[in-house]
Amino acid sequence: MTQPQGIRLNKYLASAGVGSRRACDTMVQQGEVVINGQTCLNPGYRVQPEDFIKVNGRRIEPLEIQSIVLHKPAGLVCTRSDENNRATIYVLLPPRLHHLAHVGRLDLDSEGLLIVSNDGELTQALTHPSHKIEKLYQVTTENAFENSILTQLEKGVFTEVGKARAVSVKRISSRRLEMVLNTGLKRQIRYMIQAVGHRVKRLVRVKIGELTLETLKPGKWKFLEKSERDALMSLSEKKRGSKNSSRG
Repeated sequence: MTQPQGIRLNKYLASAGVGSRRACDTMVQQGEVVINGQTCLNPGYRVQPEDFIKVNGRRIEPLEIQSIVLHKPAGLVCTRSDENNRATIYVLLPPRLHHLAHVGRLDLDSEGLLIVSNDGELTQALTHPSHKIEKLYQVTTENAFENSILTQLEKGVFTEVGKARAVSVKRISSRRLEMVLNTGLKRQIRYMIQAVGHRVKRLVRVKIGELTLETLKPGKWKFLEKSERDALMSLSEKKRGSKNSSRG
């Protein structure tokens, strides 16, 4: 992958999988980075295409940034290796994509939209709590429910992982609803539905920001388009900007 001229050193090293940007800055300051045969102690150094870079004696070249959209089926866990020997999402991907990491997660029984990527900026944008990227879920309960639970879910309920609320809830049928969240507590929807006296039969994430499953079938994946990434990054910037302005 050809790097843009003048990329900051910590970003270059992070893109090569050396560590987080902060960790890479520390490596530079500790004299562990050598550029063109000279130790570099400047975290603000701008890497040029012809630079030869080593960290602790190892040649460093940036990885290709890749992101995919996966339609996760039920029965797979979001991990590379499961201690209980359960099948993981990586059985759906070719070996050349096994270095990618899931961005957030869906539990064993949940289905739907999952991004898998080595794009650190995108991962930060989608997972940092301050960005509050909205995600849309379709929920099927085991039994029919009253309309009153919709208000409860929007106002907030107490669960095993703390108080949780939905941004919005919409009834689809007697046992189906759509729920929008901008937080990601562990098993949040299942605990919320349990808190209002019901149990989840099926849970599908259908949207992250403006990114949707569209016609992607369960178990299938596709590369994330640049326009889709740009839209997610733009939304993250707007969310962060909105929060900062409200503080002012």
